[in-house]
Amino acid sequence: MEEICQKKDLPLHVQAENILRKLIEEPEYKNGKVLPDEVTLSQQLGISRNTLRQAINKLVYEGLLVRKRRVGTKVVRKGLVSRVKNWLSFSQEMRMLGIEVKNYELHISYKQPNEEISNFFGMGEGSHRHCLVLERVRGNTSYPFVYFISYFNPDIPFKDDEVFQKPLYEILEHDYGILVNTSKEEVKARLAGADIAKKLNISPEDAILIRKRLVLDINDIPIEYNIGYYEANSFTYTIEASR
Repeated sequence: MEEICQKKDLPLHVQAENILRKLIEEPEYKNGKVLPDEVTLSQQLGISRNTLRQAINKLVYEGLLVRKRRVGTKVVRKGLVSRVKNWLSFSQEMRMLGIEVKNYELHISYKQPNEEISNFFGMGEGSHRHCLVLERVRGNTSYPFVYFISYFNPDIPFKDDEVFQKPLYEILEHDYGILVNTSKEEVKARLAGADIAKKLNISPEDAILIRKRLVLDINDIPIEYNIGYYEANSFTYTIEASR
């Protein structure tokens, strides 16, 4: 790490800021490693903690760093951008961003859906049918950033040995002749809570985005009811509208 020059005309906090800008470009910090604590950094740079804090506050203000209680200061992860127009599957979104997808968890089960999901699939009141449920914790090769729960129309004849290792909508098209066409989405924010925090390796007090996606095929038949829980610093949702 560079050293602060006490004799320079440039203010100490500006010198510290410039050094930190270079430091956070190092791969280990871009990939999520916590920066050294203020005591350690201030000693390494030969400045007071107040001067160091000025530099850190500037980078936090610019959205380059984030402070997390009981965790420390980290580089803000590059946002994943999802556009409503010409919607894509998660795997396709990541492929366009040049991000290699990793499954951290994958669970398959059959469950009786709640009333909302049952109504979406038109299962009828009092139905005792079960839906295939696919749960996945996904991210890049360094860390997980989204937990998906998908319920599927019980009329889809999934194979007993289906393992969902290929992109989901490719499986539906190539193996079951289902062409998905429409995605109706809702997005809201909340705190992670204990269960989601454990899945994403974050604090229960951290913010997450909840993205509900209702997917229909080319005949407007409901195919998938999906809920995604995104680590908020890793996801940006944009809307493109035309007149």
